[in-house]
Amino acid sequence: MRRLWFCCLIILVASTAVAGCAKRGPDREQVNPGEKIVLKFSHVVAEDTPKGQAALRFARLVAERTGGRVEVQVFPDSVLYKDGEELTALEENKVQLIAPANSKLGEIFPELQIFDLPYAFASVEQAHRALDGEIGKKIAATIGKKNLLVLAYWDNGFKQMTNSRRPLIYPADFYGLTFRVMMNSNVLEEQFRSFGAKAVQLPFNEVYKALASGMLDGQENTASNIKSKKFHEVQRYLTISNHGFLGYVVLTNEKFWHSLPEDTRKILEETMAEVTAWERKEAQELNERDLAEIKASGKVKIHVQTEEERQVWKKVWEPLYDQFMPVIGPDLIEALRAL
Repeated sequence: MRRLWFCCLIILVASTAVAGCAKRGPDREQVNPGEKIVLKFSHVVAEDTPKGQAALRFARLVAERTGGRVEVQVFPDSVLYKDGEELTALEENKVQLIAPANSKLGEIFPELQIFDLPYAFASVEQAHRALDGEIGKKIAATIGKKNLLVLAYWDNGFKQMTNSRRPLIYPADFYGLTFRVMMNSNVLEEQFRSFGAKAVQLPFNEVYKALASGMLDGQENTASNIKSKKFHEVQRYLTISNHGFLGYVVLTNEKFWHSLPEDTRKILEETMAEVTAWERKEAQELNERDLAEIKASGKVKIHVQTEEERQVWKKVWEPLYDQFMPVIGPDLIEALRAL
């Protein structure tokens, strides 16, 4: 009887070990063929945003195309890591995919602040040409020096201005107000200072509370982020200015990525390219839908910037290009102007 019990125990332990290996995530330097591969994808925005929807779509397509052998687990809304924590988690291989806003990498990679320059792009299509062309390639090469691999550039279109105090039509209307800006971008801080406003860096998941409490007067964001986070419910005024481009860089740990089997990497890369094209189209459509819903809510007074007003804003902000040229790099600034 004791011998039978001992044999059963051995079988149970062996079965558990096999099951554990089958479900193990990417915690070694080398992923063995046949093992289930788990990639954790962490981001800080809501699921009903272009980035949130793209992450889910990527996860679904990868599961389908690998027959379930690769599982992408998506963690939205800062449930796993907040702004400022994601990059460290990626470097330590605690997550395998992140998609931070370009601005949030500005401290480590100052070149990325090129995307924060006001009125840098006249259209979303122009921004895509920059990302897919010389500018995007140079930035990817710079990021690659830190054992990070750029898989794609996603976007959320253009940012608008909101605040709870007064309509924002001319630079003087910003004077004395306090605005939230994304982490690690000196360009965004100077953008508001140029208008006589105060800029406060704050993680995205803390913005609604700061606006609702009156700690902040306003913020800048895309329509989809404003709608999904309900900023329009605590902000009385919105200016359609399209003054800033909000882009994301999809990153992975290079060492981890090259530990994956080649056929798996091929599926992931092809799927990422497909999802990137879809995400860019979805961003434009979702922003249009969400802006229409914000208007229909009747909770904000909306001002659409005129060309004359735009030129006034641009004139005040133009010196920022020369001010940040030594930080961003003359070659990137010239490439931007060449667009």
